[in-house]
Amino acid sequence: MHIKKHLSFSSLRKLLSECFNKIPEFRQDAKVNYSIHDAMMSGFACMYFQDPSLLQFQERMQQARHKSNLLTLFGVKEIPKDNQLRNIVDEVASSGFEYFFEEYVRKLQRGKQLEEYQILPGLYLHTLDATGFFSSENICCPHCLTKTHNKDEEDEKVRFMHQALQMAIMHPDKRQVIPLMPEEIKNTDGQSKQDCEVNAAKRLIKKLYAAHPRLGIVLLGDDIYSRQPMIEEVKNHNMHYLFVAKPSSHKYLQEWIDAYKELPSCEHTNFAKGERYVLEWMNKVPLHDGENAPLVNYLLCRVYKKDKKIGEEKITYQNSWITDIELDKGNVYKLARGGRCRWRIENECFNTLKNQGYHLEHSYGHGEKNLCFNFYLLILIAFSFHQVFELADKLYQTCRGKFCSKRYMWETLRAYIKLLVFESWEDLLVFSLNPDDCIQRVKPPPISSG
Repeated sequence: MHIKKHLSFSSLRKLLSECFNKIPEFRQDAKVNYSIHDAMMSGFACMYFQDPSLLQFQERMQQARHKSNLLTLFGVKEIPKDNQLRNIVDEVASSGFEYFFEEYVRKLQRGKQLEEYQILPGLYLHTLDATGFFSSENICCPHCLTKTHNKDEEDEKVRFMHQALQMAIMHPDKRQVIPLMPEEIKNTDGQSKQDCEVNAAKRLIKKLYAAHPRLGIVLLGDDIYSRQPMIEEVKNHNMHYLFVAKPSSHKYLQEWIDAYKELPSCEHTNFAKGERYVLEWMNKVPLHDGENAPLVNYLLCRVYKKDKKIGEEKITYQNSWITDIELDKGNVYKLARGGRCRWRIENECFNTLKNQGYHLEHSYGHGEKNLCFNFYLLILIAFSFHQVFELADKLYQTCRGKFCSKRYMWETLRAYIKLLVFESWEDLLVFSLNPDDCIQRVKPPPISSG
């Protein structure tokens, strides 16, 4: 019933410890009371168990002074106080997290789990989308993005925000998504224009190529990416693309397509969902009417479904994309389904992080440097752990089945670690399945004499 060793909790936690231990020390020796590892891992443990209050989580762990689940499960020897933890996390450069995201994807590659995500032989969809994780009218820092409301009125208000461009590997037949290291969309000191999603994407593409130069990557994005500079950036890094191309923003391309009386086409039926796909395509179409316009391949998808009330088919979905992958009858259906699954990064990733227990938009602190983004990264790593378990850990999957809802499962697990000390994550899961039978396998935490 157990997960493969290289994807177990202990293996992933060891990888995360390696990541935190690689972070260079930035404090004076005389002021070091707690290690960077223990501070970062304490914050991660709070996110892992989906506790909305960092302070209360820390206080509960402090109650077992001689031994606690932070030690047995997460390897934390000394638990910093709340303010100390925030100060340390704020100072840590966010780039220090890149090691974990790079290596855990390699673990999935070595274990062959990533092969299930191929949209075409050797190619993987990497979806791009931006999300916000902090917003305030009162708290700000030099990196905050700004948005002004009521510009022409006396009660003009400025909202300060933090956003990130998230990338995730996904497949239309897989509910689990595999998050990668995001790129923060942030202003830089002295910069006259605000940072934006497209600029963040260019930075992220360079980092992705450096981390995984031999991985077959198909970038999936919305209409803002289907422009010549972005296409050239993608091709310069030996990647493929599948970008939404709206007729309203690609008028010349649409006129070119409309000039053909008939396009190559085919149909596919998804019997499981009662959907009929009608697909049309054209290869080597100019993106615009300017000089040196890149030639792109155009794909149009219409999805029909029978309306039970009227007894006739009607269009339930329509979209068009451009890609550099040559289109034919053998791949258009797979690519259309891949393009259509772009919503998963919003639903299965962002919606889960915001509304299903991870408290993404909860303010764990803004800080002066990196606190806000680093807490986002800790939440994302916790989510990544859980996605791996949902993908490959039968023991975890059995627990999910028993408790029905994720929220109830994590409420129960938090209650258990408050009362008992577990030697391993697997012991905690086994106990949660059969608490009456396993009560002798764990001991209550020792009571401090002080």
